[in-house]
Formats: sequence, C-alpha cells, structure tokens
Amino acid sequence: MKRRDFYIIGFSALMFFDTLTQVSFKLSSSHAGVFVPQLDWLLGVFLNPWVYGAVVGYLGSFVAWMTLLKHAPVGPSFAASHLDVVTVLIISVAYLGEKLSALQVLGAVCIMIGIVFLSLSKENKNDEQDNRQS
Repeated sequence: MKRRDFYIIGFSALMFFDTLTQVSFKLSSSHAGVFVPQLDWLLGVFLNPWVYGAVVGYLGSFVAWMTLLKHAPVGPSFAASHLDVVTVLIISVAYLGEKLSALQVLGAVCIMIGIVFLSLSKENKNDEQDNRQS
C-alpha cells in the first residue's frame, strides 16, 4: 500500500470514529435527559444504543490513532486528527438542527487551512530530503 493511500484510509477512519464518538455522546445525552441519581435513569443510559456507539467510536479512534502514529509524522497527524471538529459541525447542522455562527465557520476553515499548510510543509521537507539523498 502506498504511503498516501495509507494516510487517506487512516485519517478517514480516524475522522469517522471521532465523529461517531462525538455525535453518539450528543445523542445519548439528549436521550438521557436531566441527570437524576436513580437506578432507572442509570439503566436508561446504559440501555441507550448511542452510549455503545460512543464506546465503539473511542475504541476505533484509539486503534486508528495508534496505527497512524507508527507511520505518520506526529505534527501533521495531530493537526489532521482535529478534522473531526469540522465533520461534527457538518453533521450537527445537517442532521441535528444546530445553527452555526460565523465564528464557528471561520474556525473550521482555519483548521482545514492549517492542516493543508502542515501537510504541504511536511511534503516539501520530505522532497528536499529525498533530493539530498539522490
């Protein structure tokens, strides 16, 4: 598998699982309602399928992140791991009826621009190192 394909698959999996976790937390907390220190409330939380979506999301994120860290540079990987902020915003607006402020949109754009710059700077460093070795 090419390095680029590995990164695309790995970061897509990380974004998927991180987004699943965040959306599952939102939906499980919405279904749980106001905290009541009673056994019925606690059982209701544990019987909610979205709680298990969050657990699956956390486990998937952990595996994806650990796999990526074996092969990908830490700086761009850490930045790219925050793309889930953007995907959660999109899902929240499209499916959960959330409203976005201009500041949230600006923040999402800044995250994406930062990741592009980090990946480009890393690619340029790798190209320079490859040219020196040739």
